[in-house]
Amino acid sequence: MAKRKFKIRKPSKAEKKIGLPPGTVTYMGDKEDISLHVEVIDYNADIYSLQNYKDITETFELGTDDSITWTNITGLNNVDDVKKLGAYYDIHPLILEDIVDPYQRPKIDEFDDYVFVVAKMLYYKENQLVVEHISIIMGEGYVLTFQESEYDVFDGLRKRLEAGKGRIRTQNSDYLLFCILDSIIDNYFLIMEAISEKIEFMEDQLFQDSEETSSQQIQELKREALSIRKAIFPLREVLSRLEKLDTKYVYPQTTNYFKDLYDNIVQVIETIELYREMIWGLIDMYMSTISNKMNNVMKVLTIIATIFIPLTFIAGIYGMNFDNMPELHYKYGYYVVWGVMLVILFLMILYFKRKKWL
Repeated sequence: MAKRKFKIRKPSKAEKKIGLPPGTVTYMGDKEDISLHVEVIDYNADIYSLQNYKDITETFELGTDDSITWTNITGLNNVDDVKKLGAYYDIHPLILEDIVDPYQRPKIDEFDDYVFVVAKMLYYKENQLVVEHISIIMGEGYVLTFQESEYDVFDGLRKRLEAGKGRIRTQNSDYLLFCILDSIIDNYFLIMEAISEKIEFMEDQLFQDSEETSSQQIQELKREALSIRKAIFPLREVLSRLEKLDTKYVYPQTTNYFKDLYDNIVQVIETIELYREMIWGLIDMYMSTISNKMNNVMKVLTIIATIFIPLTFIAGIYGMNFDNMPELHYKYGYYVVWGVMLVILFLMILYFKRKKWL
């Protein structure tokens, strides 16, 4: 008996982390070729500036005491630069470890000088759902954001900052944290609309012709819904804790905005749960449609077989060719048999139509 050969699996990113001491800053994602890009926006009610850097050390000492500085770092694979920034802002090593780990679930940690928040950005790129890890550190007068790739959902926020619309340029860094999270959650609603359109499209296809929709398409949609749920569900707990923070750098007037975010995320979670049920309904509908089509095919085949049973019986009787069979040598016997067969065929078809089987 031949022995089965097992292919040796390449160690995953998570397996490479096993055995490392806590606080080891190791990039766990698969976007190894992203170059470092640092965007710094410094603003207050009167000033606004946007600068881009390739060296993280050039961003140190930027900003003033009366301005808010938003530093957005792209390229989590550049671990050494993340460490340098962590050392400058005195960020805990465990937080740096979570920053460069794209598989870290949404969470919130509170420290004496800053708040650390992990969230997930969702967007479609080339018709594929992308779940991107984003980390946010907010302290007095500054906000740091870390993301894997250059694409994000903050273009609207950048335009508001540049134009000075609304109250954003007159508020503190906690309000900027709210605006960042608000942009992320607002994009969740766009994702929900896209999922809704996919479900409606597949429902229409199933009603019209189930062959246009495959079980693989439904399974892919189900996996998308599960990925979305996994990304957004823990954020409800994060926002619940965020609105209850009692620190010097989260001001009371911002608490109501965090409460509004909590209401929004609850709405998104309820919507994705509803869509999950609808997708399960699509699977049942698909199976029912396939089963109905198969039943229709079997019904037609059964009717055809039933029609030919008496005809085959007659042909079998008169095909035995015994010498002493009645009517065997009758002059018009061949035509009589054909006539009987056609009459039986006509009567059976008429009967099936009256029964609405045809």
